[in-house]
Amino acid sequence: MSEIQLTETKGSSSAEKRPVAFRGGGFAPKNRRWIGALVFVFLIAIAEWGTRTGWISALTLPRPSDVLETFGELYSSGLLFKHLLPSLSRLVIGAAFGVLLGICIGVLIGLFSVMRSSLVPLVAALFPIPKIALLPLFVIWFGIGEGSKYALIAFGTFTPTVVATYGAVDNVDRTLIRMGQSFGLSWLSIVRKIVLPGAMPGILSGLRISLAIAIILLVAAEMLGAEYGIGAYILEAGSLYDLERLFVGVVILSLLGVIVSAGIGILERRLLGWRV
Repeated sequence: MSEIQLTETKGSSSAEKRPVAFRGGGFAPKNRRWIGALVFVFLIAIAEWGTRTGWISALTLPRPSDVLETFGELYSSGLLFKHLLPSLSRLVIGAAFGVLLGICIGVLIGLFSVMRSSLVPLVAALFPIPKIALLPLFVIWFGIGEGSKYALIAFGTFTPTVVATYGAVDNVDRTLIRMGQSFGLSWLSIVRKIVLPGAMPGILSGLRISLAIAIILLVAAEMLGAEYGIGAYILEAGSLYDLERLFVGVVILSLLGVIVSAGIGILERRLLGWRV
C-alpha cells in the first residue's frame, strides 16, 4: 500500500473517532444554582464592607451582620413565628382561593366563546385597577379582620391568573387539537390530554406573577388593622426608624418569595416532565 493511501486511511479513521458536539439542545437552560448563591453572597459582602468602612451611611443601610443578629433575637424571643404564621395562613388561604378560581375562569374563557365574549371585557376592566386602592372598600365590605385581607389577596391573584390562563389556552397548538379530532377523541379527552398539558407552562408562569403579587398585597393588608404579621412588623419597625428590624422583615419577605419560586419550580418539573 502506498504512503498516500496510508495517510488517507489514518485520516479517515481519526475522523471517525473524533467526537462531534451535540448541537440540538434547543437553547435549554443549564442548572447553575451556585451562581445565584454567589451573587447574594457578593452583594451582602459589599454591603457589610461598605457599612463598616463608612462608604455606606448607617442611616440608609444597616450592617448585614446586625440584621442577622436582630433576626436571631426575633427567633429566640418567639416573635418570629407569632408574625410569620398569621402571614402564611393569610397568604395560603387568599392566594389559593384566587388562583383556583382564576384558573377555572381562565380555562372556561379559553374553551367557550360565550364565556370569552362576556368575561374578557370584565377582566380587562378589573385588571388595571390597583388592588391596594381597594383595601378600604374591602374593609367596609368584610370588616377590618381577616376577611378583608383574604379578599384583597384573592382578588389580587385572581385577575392575573385569569389572563395568564386563557392566554395559555389560546397558545395551544391547534394542529394537535385537529389531530386529536381526526383520531376521534372526545371533547373531554382533547381538553384533558391536549389542551390542559399544552397550557400548563403558561399557567405556571402566570402563577409566579400571581403569587408575587399576593406577597405584596399581604404586606399592604397587614399594615392596616393587624396585630401580628410581617406587614405589621415592618410597619412598626418603620415607625420607630429601626432599620435592623425593618430589614429583617424585608429579608423574610425575600426568603418567602424565593421559597414560593422554588416550589413552583418543583411543580414545573413534576408536571412538565414531558417537555424535552
